[in-house]
Amino acid sequence: MWDMQRLWEGQDGEEISEGRFAKDTLERYAGCSVDDFCSNLILTNFPKYVDYFAETRDVEICEGSMFKVAHCPKEDVSMLDFKIGSPAAALVVDLCSFLPVKSAILLGMCGGLRRRYKIGEYLVPIAAIRGEGTSDFYFPHEVPAIANFLMQKAVTDVMEDQDGTYHIGITFTGNMRFWEFNEEFVSKLKMTKAQGYEMECATLFAASYKRKFTLGALLLISDLPLEKNGVKTKESAAQIFKQFMPDHVEKGVAILKRSREMQELLIKGAYHRNIGMGHKLREKALEQMQEESSSS
Repeated sequence: MWDMQRLWEGQDGEEISEGRFAKDTLERYAGCSVDDFCSNLILTNFPKYVDYFAETRDVEICEGSMFKVAHCPKEDVSMLDFKIGSPAAALVVDLCSFLPVKSAILLGMCGGLRRRYKIGEYLVPIAAIRGEGTSDFYFPHEVPAIANFLMQKAVTDVMEDQDGTYHIGITFTGNMRFWEFNEEFVSKLKMTKAQGYEMECATLFAASYKRKFTLGALLLISDLPLEKNGVKTKESAAQIFKQFMPDHVEKGVAILKRSREMQELLIKGAYHRNIGMGHKLREKALEQMQEESSSS
C-alpha cells in the first residue's frame, strides 16, 4: 500500500512547495516535461492552432490530461492549447508563471461588436471588462484587468509592419458562450461599449498581473454576433480556420520576437525577471554608437 503522506511530501521528506506542485501539475496536464518549454509562449484555445504550429515547424505534439502542446526550440517558442473559459485561463497562467517564460501572447478569437468590423480583422485589447467572475480570485472587482503594455506595443508594432487591419479597444470577458439570443444580456453588453466579446482575457490579464507574467493578446474577429445572421456557424468556423489561422499564428511568433527585442533594450513594460541581459545589450549598443561617432 502506498505511503500517501510520503508521496505528498516528496522524496526528501519535505513538504511540496507551490512551485513544485505547479510544475508537477503542468507536466500531468501537458504530457511533457517542464524542461521542454521554451522561453516564449503562445497561448490559444484552439487545438487546430497547435496542429498548424507543429506541422509547419516539423515538431511533435504532446498531449496530457488537459493541454495540447508543441515546442519549437529553433524559434524558442512553445504553443499551448488550454481549452475554453476563464477557469482554464486562470489555471494556465498560474502554472506557467513558474516557468522561465519571458514573454507570452494569447492568440484567441472574439465576436466583433462594431458594425464597421469585418471577419478576419484583428482586435488588440488594452483591457477587459471583468464579467466572468474568475478574476475575483486575484483582485477586488474595482481593480481593472489591463493587458501588459510592452506586449501590446509589440502587437501593434508587428501589425503596423505587416500592414494588418486592426482595432484597439476593450473586450467584455463573460462566462457564458451561448448568449447571442439572450436579449437582456445583449442590451447589457451594448451599454458597456465593449468592442469585442470573449471568455478569457480579463482572467488572463488579472492572473498575469498578479503573477508578474508578461502576457498580451491578439484577437481574431471571427464573427459579428450583434449583426443579422452574424453568429458563427459550423461552416463559417471551418472557413475562418482555413483562411485566417496561418496568418494569426505567424503574427504571434513575430510578436514574441519583437517583445524580446524590446525587453533587451529595456523598453518599459516588462517585469524585472524578464529583463535578462538587457543592461549588457544596451551598454554594448551605446559603446558601438560612441565608436561610430568618434570614427566619423
